[in-house]
Amino acid sequence: MLLPLAWGSLLFPGLFGLCAWGLRRARPAWTHNDCVLISTRLVSSVQAVLATGSGIAIIRSCSHVITDRGLGESLGTSLLAASSWQN
Repeated sequence: MLLPLAWGSLLFPGLFGLCAWGLRRARPAWTHNDCVLISTRLVSSVQAVLATGSGIAIIRSCSHVITDRGLGESLGTSLLAASSWQN
């Protein structure tokens, strides 16, 4: 779980910095705020596409999204088991 967190912590700020730097070099007439705005929207779009893709992969791999368990999920980490335990 820490490895994807580390990659995401490097990928998205790095993508933002690279995009802002590239826009400042490609469009010198644009203000700093314009470059930051476009870079932020690009990173948000990439995050949305990746989140949608992972959601589709989860839905396609489960027969019943609420009750099926993932590969690394056990009874102790199941949200369904936790909700039934509290009731």
